[in-house]
Amino acid sequence: MRVDFGGTISRRCFVQALAASAAAVPALATGAGPISRTGTAKLKLSLSAYSFNQQLTRGWPTASRNGGSMNLMAFIDYCAELQLDATELTSYYFPNPLPADYLMQVKEKTFRLGLEISGTAIGNDFCLPNGPARDAQLEMCRQWIDFAAEMGAPMIRIFAGNIPEGATEEQAVDSCVAGINECLQHAGKRGVVLALENHGGITATPDQLLAIVKRVHPSPWFGVNFDSGNFRTTDPYGDLEKIAPYAVNAQIKVMVEPMNAAKQSADLKRIINILRSAAYRGYVVLEYEERNPNVEIPRYLDAIRELLS
Repeated sequence: MRVDFGGTISRRCFVQALAASAAAVPALATGAGPISRTGTAKLKLSLSAYSFNQQLTRGWPTASRNGGSMNLMAFIDYCAELQLDATELTSYYFPNPLPADYLMQVKEKTFRLGLEISGTAIGNDFCLPNGPARDAQLEMCRQWIDFAAEMGAPMIRIFAGNIPEGATEEQAVDSCVAGINECLQHAGKRGVVLALENHGGITATPDQLLAIVKRVHPSPWFGVNFDSGNFRTTDPYGDLEKIAPYAVNAQIKVMVEPMNAAKQSADLKRIINILRSAAYRGYVVLEYEERNPNVEIPRYLDAIRELLS
């Protein structure tokens, strides 16, 4: 249509058309925000394979067996014996290289035992500068997105990484945000959520973590992994309240370690109430990191069950 204020359309019509066009364009994205939820809180119980880090074989058959008294299939059986809703299958304990049918074995076994796979986790570092090492980290994340989709895991816990030698925190954050945004493109195609964990370094405080979150492109496939034991701050519970609205997965540890205070037993009731107050709907995953897991894990699971009931 020819724009001619004295001809085809009037000046008033032209201005109205511009206004209508502007209204049709969505506002520019400002970063990821709190998770939109429907209904009240709903919490389901899972157990992280990392709880048996000292017993589980790592990266077999080509890497160190790390003791090797338990493999991932035995851990799945253990979760079924404890009548859990789900199991978290941390990537470190999968065989490397991965046999062609292994993921299908995992998928069949968990389904047959009535278990969901609450998620998996990778030990990535997105703070690395551009180069082969960073490319390898991004490729690992994309590969595990594919693995998660194949075995039916809806979520991957990811980390920010560490500030490289000679770099500033600002540069590390820039690299981390870019890495998450790049991997989210693949995650969205495969239907797998990436959950950034509060895990020290550039995510040691809620302000640091949320500064990263708010720079990530808005996506339904991204959120925060709420780890109840990872804030070494003066007020870890208050800081957990700040990140709970962004949580897509929740890790529960049985100890907390506030700044300038001794390591102490976690207030599990308070942690569960923080999640409830945020209307969190999803898995509560016990990640036990203390001694005697075979004895203590069932006891803590019973305590958490009582709080969830």
